[in-house]
Amino acid sequence: MKKLINNLMRTLLVVLVLGFTACQEEFERIGDDPENQTISASSSTADLIQKTSSNDGSYDNIVDGASCFAVQFPYTVNVNGVEITIDSKEDLDLVEEIFDELDDDDDILDIFFPITITLSDFSEITIENQDQLEQYARECFEEGDDDDIECIDFVYPITLFTFGVDNQQSGQVIIESDREMRRFFDELDDDDLISIEFPITLIKFDGTQVVIENNAALAAALEMAKNQCDEDDDDDYNDDDFTESELDELLLECPLQVRQVIRNSVDNTEQYIERLLTFSADGTVYFTTFTADEIMGTWSTSMSDNGVMLSLDFENFPDFTIDARVYELDDDKIKLYKDDGNKIILKERCDLDDSNPIDREAFIALLKECKWIIKEVENQGEEIERLLGYEFEFAAGGTVTLSNGVNTKQGTWETGLNSQLQLSLMITIGDEPGVSFEWPIRKMLQSRLEFEIDDADHEMTLLRECDNSANDGDVVEIRGIALDGPWNVSLYQEGSTDLTTSFAGMDFNFGEMHQVEVSINADPQATGLWRVLRDSEEGLKFFINFDTMDVLSELTEDWKVVSITSTRIELSDESDDGSVDTLVFEKP
Repeated sequence: MKKLINNLMRTLLVVLVLGFTACQEEFERIGDDPENQTISASSSTADLIQKTSSNDGSYDNIVDGASCFAVQFPYTVNVNGVEITIDSKEDLDLVEEIFDELDDDDDILDIFFPITITLSDFSEITIENQDQLEQYARECFEEGDDDDIECIDFVYPITLFTFGVDNQQSGQVIIESDREMRRFFDELDDDDLISIEFPITLIKFDGTQVVIENNAALAAALEMAKNQCDEDDDDDYNDDDFTESELDELLLECPLQVRQVIRNSVDNTEQYIERLLTFSADGTVYFTTFTADEIMGTWSTSMSDNGVMLSLDFENFPDFTIDARVYELDDDKIKLYKDDGNKIILKERCDLDDSNPIDREAFIALLKECKWIIKEVENQGEEIERLLGYEFEFAAGGTVTLSNGVNTKQGTWETGLNSQLQLSLMITIGDEPGVSFEWPIRKMLQSRLEFEIDDADHEMTLLRECDNSANDGDVVEIRGIALDGPWNVSLYQEGSTDLTTSFAGMDFNFGEMHQVEVSINADPQATGLWRVLRDSEEGLKFFINFDTMDVLSELTEDWKVVSITSTRIELSDESDDGSVDTLVFEKP
């Protein structure tokens, strides 16, 4: 209390004023210099200084679940079966990444004890087991809250002066860190007086520096900073400390694809997965499948006591009308949370080609509409020629068959998101590993589908065949001419090398059910697969597939039809290096 006592009446007057105003002035002036003021160790200003210099324990809440202490580095944890040594704050990001790999799993973190924790006053305690750690965590405020001030910091060094009972300066201390500041004040008695050598500098959470000239300005700055930022004192490690402007920037950057929708405790994900939300700066948002009419709504963001909020409002569309807290925001993902029964997860899709977006429902319908012929399959960059020309048939109910016209294999299929959140065709055929993968769809045309697994160097291209191409006059004509055999190889040339003699005496009979038989002097030698098909990008194709190890395997290719008459069929194939192979069949 400010001591300005000249006589008893003056004292009574001060007490009377204090009684009416309920105010207490806590700075005592030493000497005639108005800036030379002391503060009591029990004053509110001293309390603010201690809170600002306290050890922040909130950064590792993902590990210890408490903001009033932090675990000292290094220590080791096991996260969902993965052992990690935590040497720095950056290593805590690895824990969150493992937790975030799946949204519907149970995250388990085990700490290897003993560990040492540092409390808010920088005192240290050795913890021997989980029960002991949880006991200290329970002593923190509810929900892991603590009362330190993290939105502003002291810039050191700072010089402090101590005073004796006669108000004469008795000592000087140079403070170099928060630890020294907090420990200094903890060691004072309640009635001890100290003063600060001004000016000092404070730095705010946004990097702004504030120069402080006296005790009153210091108290005001620290008090004001208490609620100026999110101190992240809760146990929700997923909130990721972002601002409203950062959320706005991500919303406007790219379309957002729906990954999960739970409303009123009902999981509606299957109904909306792959759909897109496109946000505009004018406050409008469009929900679209690219094949149906767009649904227009409005959006806005705001700050609340719980963090950044996103409001979506669509007329007659309740599943996406929500006022939700954004509890996670990273480079490409937004998680919205209203309560346990209402949450939405969105994935940023800057990779989408807006000129050719792929809609899941249209993709499924196209797959089931007709048969799909394998034009190419590559595993780890190597082409699997034995599957050339085989046909898929994707049936309702999730069954799929793969056939060469004689032999048929059966398995299952579905569509969904792979681990990279890419719309994929998921095929499982137990005895055909060459196609049993999750195939991300890269290009979808009415007559052609292209799939690619980047990290595995797997590719697959399928061509549509409906009703055996009965509506394609060219295909029907070429097929009819080929069926009217037998045929002989009159020319087979790889680049400039003529290998025609390798096929001397062989008769080729192109038959029904896409089977081709090779015979010599009416003695069957081999069978294979053939078919004629139109490729929307490469024109008319003549497929030949001999799954053999002999010279006939050289003819396995999806040949381009160059010309055809009733007595001659000329085919060609251009390799990646630009060389051209030529195959000519003629009637004997």
